Amino acid sequence: MGGSPAGHGINKPLRAHGHQAGRLHVDRILNEAQHTDDPLHLIRLFGLSPRTAMKYIHAAHPHRSQSDPITS
Repeated sequence: MGGSPAGHGINKPLRAHGHQAGRLHVDRILNEAQHTDDPLHLIRLFGLSPRTAMKYIHAAHPHRSQSDPITS
């Protein structure tokens, strides 16, 4: 993150308060995943790949996640 001028403009004030833009982005995605179990929603909202969206869904809902026979 931070490749754009807007990214540079927000990082300094965030760091002054002990935050990191990248961490806030991850937290926002995880929070959204906690409110839905729809990976397509995360893909559309955040531009994630299907695999990444599923990782967030599994992290947010570990009790509902089953092992994936392809990756296990």
